[in-house]
Amino acid sequence: MSGSCGRAVREELRPLTRELRHAIPDVYRGYRELHDAALQTGALDAKIKELIAFAVAVSKQCDGCMAAHAHSAVQQGATPQEAAEAIGVTFLMNGGPATIYGARAFAAFSEAYEAGAGSDDAPR
Repeated sequence: MSGSCGRAVREELRPLTRELRHAIPDVYRGYRELHDAALQTGALDAKIKELIAFAVAVSKQCDGCMAAHAHSAVQQGATPQEAAEAIGVTFLMNGGPATIYGARAFAAFSEAYEAGAGSDDAPR
């Protein structure tokens, strides 16, 4: 990821995701149901769940996931400090690689935060 870490990744993935979604719509529908069920407010609120997903994205080194969950975490009210602390936990669990992907993730979060994550334009 270079330059724009969040929006650029989401925009790059959007047409690719759309094409695959058209090829396997039932699979995507099922995944969307899982996504919505996993991230709905329960004992943990949606913001905490998005921060968990954001941290897992760093651990999995998934640029698209980091961009999408940075965007969604901002929409749920997460702050840069909360995102930074979630990334900090990935350092504990993943060591050196997390310092690289954590920096990318924090840049994506900061971009979304500064933009206000006002539109729901993450790939689905």
